[in-house]
Amino acid sequence: MNRFIITFSILLYAIAVPFLEINDTHVFNPDWTPHVRIHEVWQLMTNSGMGLFCLWLVWVKKDVKNSAIVSMLVTGGFLLAYILKDFYGGSMKYLDGSEKTLFGINIGILGFGIAFLLLLVTIITNKVLKQ
Repeated sequence: MNRFIITFSILLYAIAVPFLEINDTHVFNPDWTPHVRIHEVWQLMTNSGMGLFCLWLVWVKKDVKNSAIVSMLVTGGFLLAYILKDFYGGSMKYLDGSEKTLFGINIGILGFGIAFLLLLVTIITNKVLKQ
């Protein structure tokens, strides 16, 4: 079960996020400066690369713990960026004021929040089982 939880979180940050962001709201947004775009593409490529590495760790090397930790860095990094958004002027809303939500909760917070908690449980139970 732990490997499937990790795989779920990887699919979110390595596949779903690029799918949602390689369009005119993010990467090809005409209001974004070229400098902002390069950071966005860099972040997408880095997270997808780490996702591939984590898939290799968990399915080939059977290293649940390290794959979960790296995945928590990605998902937790997003959650921390969200928490700090007022400090740096960030927002999950688009320029037109809309926001992607599910059950009234931003999809990024919902998806990465669930993934982060499941990864945390995976690490805790994996550690407990190894004692």
